[in-house]
This record gives sequence, structure tokens and C-alpha cells, in this order.
Amino acid sequence: MKKLTQICFIALSFDLVAQTQLVIPDTLSGPSYSLNMHKDSVQFFPGKKSKTYAYNTHNYLGPTLIFKKGTNININISNQIGDTTTVHWHGIHLPSKWDGGPHTPIMPAASWSPSFTVMDNAATYWYHPHMHMKTAVQAIKGAAGLIIVRDPIEAALSLPRRYGLDDFPLIVQVQQYDNQNQAMPLGMQDSTLLVNGARANYGYTVYANMPAQVVRMRLLNASGERSFNFGFSGNKQFYQIASDGGLLNSPYLTTRIRLSPGERAEILLDLTGMIGQTLYLKCYGSELPMGIQGGPTMPMPTGPPMDSPLNAVDYNVMKINVVAQTASPITTIPSSLTVNTPYAVNQANITRTIRFTADSAMVMDGPFYFNDSTFNMMRVDYKIPLNNIEIWKLVNQTMVAHPFHIHDVQFYLFDRNGTTPSPQEQGRKDVVLIPPGDSAMFITKFEDYTDTVIPYMYHCHILMHEDAGMMGQFVVGPSAVGINELKSDSHDLIVFPNPASDLINIQILGSAPYYLKVYDVLGKVIYSEQSSKEKLSINCSSWNAGVYTLNFERENNKIFKKLIIQ
Repeated sequence: MKKLTQICFIALSFDLVAQTQLVIPDTLSGPSYSLNMHKDSVQFFPGKKSKTYAYNTHNYLGPTLIFKKGTNININISNQIGDTTTVHWHGIHLPSKWDGGPHTPIMPAASWSPSFTVMDNAATYWYHPHMHMKTAVQAIKGAAGLIIVRDPIEAALSLPRRYGLDDFPLIVQVQQYDNQNQAMPLGMQDSTLLVNGARANYGYTVYANMPAQVVRMRLLNASGERSFNFGFSGNKQFYQIASDGGLLNSPYLTTRIRLSPGERAEILLDLTGMIGQTLYLKCYGSELPMGIQGGPTMPMPTGPPMDSPLNAVDYNVMKINVVAQTASPITTIPSSLTVNTPYAVNQANITRTIRFTADSAMVMDGPFYFNDSTFNMMRVDYKIPLNNIEIWKLVNQTMVAHPFHIHDVQFYLFDRNGTTPSPQEQGRKDVVLIPPGDSAMFITKFEDYTDTVIPYMYHCHILMHEDAGMMGQFVVGPSAVGINELKSDSHDLIVFPNPASDLINIQILGSAPYYLKVYDVLGKVIYSEQSSKEKLSINCSSWNAGVYTLNFERENNKIFKKLIIQ
């Protein structure tokens, strides 16, 4: 405690000389979007710069994408980071081939162009990499950004929505850096606080000038593993108006909101009559229980301790200076917002139980599993009929809290340990935190999209747990048959058999020269060929079983195909 007191004193002594105004990411609006993921660096610390990933003109993070419900949109992503990646649209309901999971890699120097109709309700979503075993290192380096969906129901409400003026995006992270100032994907000793990519603790303060009226904050926990217990100095009350996937039925008055990695919330803060005053957005970590990263330090029988100096303490996240009102200010809080109608429990076609497990009850640094099984790219865990209404029961049998995230759908949480969840969790959600020994149940419907080849994911959103195998996958279809029935070939390129075990035969139409590469799941080139042959055979008998990507290039045209080796 003495060491922490000294650190806090040093931070306070530098507060007036190391203040950074909140950076508001620029925005891109549709229907067409271009994202260039590239390498960069940031001077987070004295000395060596930290290597980062970013999009477009940013050197960390990316622009905020504005979607309109009902709009058909096209996105082009260019991968210039020198490594295989993906881009996942977290919380967005879309076909699995455009979801950006580990089965749709973007190769180095290649592009990917998803196209889909926005079907989601107005809320705050986000995008980030989802490459298996590389999600943590790529996301914490900065390859992430917000998505704001707008719809007619939200637009009809008297709410702040002038981006950067009375509607503020807040991407909050705590990272761990090594002695060379480089981000560490494990992060159990994370201590560097970032708000919209700017340092915000230990001698650094991020501040925002907010008008003396009702303001809106869109909070995203983009940390690798830390949970936040947000509140304001003086226990000032605020209203939560939205959770992950949309508006709540009515504003919920509170002084705290807990967000685990991947979760979002929108809040309203009434600053009317406070011009000239200062307050702080804070994390009340002292109120978090043991087992949630951010609460008391947990004893570790093996491996590095989870002993960040931010554990179980209260600290400032961002300073707020209250300034003059804007023109046409919002000064009231609406009494109602929307009508959420959860599916009735008796409508469910099936109840699935997912247990969070580990090798022993004392494991606190992983690996962790779902139902005692680690992730396998070749295994489809659930085959879900289209339009199934399902209950998923989550049971945490480990010593560590896990934020559970499911792709494709938003769900309604209806049970926590046999009791009704707080109103804060009764809206549409895609992430739920399950503390040690707890259970929760949600209900959802799998509708609109089917694909028996490319699955959706579900996983722990602690990125180190996800990368280590705490992930599963499911396909949705009228008769879900699984990943092994991959049969989609281009007219220019025919690959057979697929799946294969000993030999892959390739037929190329036309005699123009081409360049062919095969990548493994980590993006490593394991086979390459430059030729003009119309028939080619590849001996794959020594390759490990798994999923590979074939990249065919000819006359500036590129074709990517998934190969399955049994």
C-alpha cells in the first residue's frame, strides 16, 4: 500500500503538466467505407516508441464507423501490417462469411470486402481483429475502433447525439508494457491506462471539456482482461440508457456500471448548472470482488501474479471540465426509450449448457476450456437449425471471472444464479461476465443467415484466454452439416479433393503465369509455386491436420480458398 501511495502522489504532482485533451476519433459514414490497417508507433513512454497498429490516418485505433439500420453497406479492408489478420464486427448481426472470425483471414498485402445490410438496433458496437492465437497481440496494439448504429427509434428521442460535442466516444483500456515499451498480450500485471489511445494515469491525465447540459458517453471496455467499475467522483448519479446491443426500455438511474472486456454501455450525465466545475470519471476497483481482474490480487500457485497496482483500488479515468452550454442543449432525461420484448422461456427449442473449466480448481492463469474441450478449427461444436430459439446456460467452474461473448446474435439475460438480473443487464447484450462459481442463462433466436461452411464463434473475451483455446464455434442452417462440406470453387480455379489428406489437385483455367501460396492458420507460408501449368498437384501428407488458405494471383487478380487437411 505504501508503494501505491507514492505512485499516486507522483501522479498528482504531474497532473497539471501532463494533461491531454480527449482525442475524438474521426468518423466514416456509408454506404461505402475504406479501412487501411497499417503499422505505426506511439510515444507512450520516454525513450523507445511503442509499436502499434491502426487504421487510416490514425497511429493508434481507428475511425468511428457510422451505420444506419436498413442500409446496404460495403467495406474494403486493406491489410498492411505484414501479418495475417481479420476484422470482426463485434455485436453486428451479419452473414458468417462477413463476420471476420478466424475462418476468414486477410493475408498480408491483401484486401477483404464484406458487404451486408445493417439489421442492428441503434447502439455502440466495435471492430477488432479476430485471428486465432493472434487476437490479443493485434487488438491491444491498437487495431480497433467504434461503430455507432443509428435507427429511427433512437432518432425520435430527445437525446444528445452530436458526436464530439455532447455525445462522446470513450474507448478505455488498461495495458501491460515490457521494459522496451512494447505491448504485452498476457497483461496480468497491466497498469497503463489509455483513454481513446492517450495515457491517463501515473503522471498523465486525459481531460474532456463537456457542456453544462445532459451529455452522452459511449463506454467501451477494450482491455485485454481488466474489468472496470465505472462511476463519477462524489458518487454523482447518472443514467444508463443502452447496453451492448441497444436501448434499455427506460433510463436506469445509478452510480456504478461494471463493464468487462468487450462490453459497452451508453450513459447520460446531467451537468446542468455545473459550469466551471470539475469532476472525474473513475473506476471504483475497491468494490470489485476477488476473481474479477481489477479486484483484489489473486494468489497464483504458478505463473506470474495478477498483481497490477490498479487491482482493488479506486482511480481516475478521465477529468471532466464543465464548460458553457452548446446551442440547443439537451437538458432533460426521457422517461422511456424503447420496448424490448425478450422471447418467452417456454418458446425455447433447446437448452444448451456451457461449463467454464480448467485443468484443476486452482488454475488461475489458464488454459481454460468450454466443457473441458479446447478450441479446434475443424470441430463444429453446435449445429443450430435456422430460427431456433435457444436458452444457453453458462456455468463458471473456475476461480476466474470470464466475459462470455457470442457472435451472430444479441441475447436477453434472464437469470443470474436463480435471480432476475439487474435492469442494467436486461437489454440486448452480446457479452456477459460470469464470476467464479456463478451461473447465468440467456435466451436468443438464430435467424436470417445460414452457412454450413463458415461458422460463428463464441468465446471468452479475455483475449489471452480466447487465444489459448477458450472458444467454440457453431453453424446455422436448415440442416446444419458442418465445416467439412466446403465445395465452393471459382471458375478459374478448381481444387480437389477438399478436405484432403495426402494430395491436393489444382486445375487452373488458362495458361497465363500465376503465383500460388498456401498459408497455415498463423499466416506462415508453407508452400509456394510460380508457374503457368494448367494442372498442379501438391503433396500435403506431411502437413498437420487443420485449416489452410490458398492464395492464387494472376494478372492482378487474387483468389483465396480455404483448404482442409484431415
